[in-house]
Amino acid sequence: MKGLFGRAKVIPVLIFDRVDDAVPTATALIEGGLSVLEVTLRTDTAWEALEAIVTRHPRATIGVGTVLESEQIARAKACGAAFAVSPGFDPALAAAAAARDLFYLPGIATASEVMAARRAGFRFLKFFPAEAAGGVAMLKSFASPFRDMSFCPTGGVGPGNLDDYLSLSNVVCVGGSWVATAGDMAGDDWDGIRTKAVATRNAGS
Repeated sequence: MKGLFGRAKVIPVLIFDRVDDAVPTATALIEGGLSVLEVTLRTDTAWEALEAIVTRHPRATIGVGTVLESEQIARAKACGAAFAVSPGFDPALAAAAAARDLFYLPGIATASEVMAARRAGFRFLKFFPAEAAGGVAMLKSFASPFRDMSFCPTGGVGPGNLDDYLSLSNVVCVGGSWVATAGDMAGDDWDGIRTKAVATRNAGS
C-alpha cells in the first residue's frame, strides 16, 4: 500500500456535506489522475458517500480518514474501504485494523509519537497537522534519527508548499483538501476539480 501511495503522490482528503457530491467528485479526481482518495468521517453523510464511491469506482483505492474508534475500522472494512487514517496513533485502532487486514496509517506530530508508532511496527505514518507541527523543517529534522521512517504530511499542505514537501526524501505522499473543496462541490465545478487533479498529479515531477 505504501508503494501505491507513493505513486499517487497526492491523496485528496474529501469532506462531503451532500451525498450527491460524492460520485461526481470522485469521478473528476480519478479522471484527472488521482485514484487514491480519502473520505473523512467528519460529516453525517460520510459513510453513505464512501459506499457510493466504492460502488461506482471499484478499481480506485478509497479509504476513510478521521478514524477515532475501533468500530469505525470494522465498518470501513465492511464498506469496502482499502485503508484507514487517524489523526493520531492509537494501539487499539492498530489492533482492530490488523485483525481485519485493513491498511492503517496512524498520525503523529512529535518525535515521541514517532517512536511509539515505530515500536508498534509502523514505518509509514501520517504527519498531522503538518504545518502547525513544524512543516518541512520538522520532517527534515526527523530524517536523521528516524532513517527508516517515512511520512504523509497532511494539514496546511497546498499548491504553495506541495513541491517543498514532495522533495523531501522521507515524504512518500501528501494529503490535502484543496483539490476538491466545499466551494467546488457547492458550485458543481467538476471540470475545475478535474483540472486541479491533473495539475496536482504533475506536481513534484
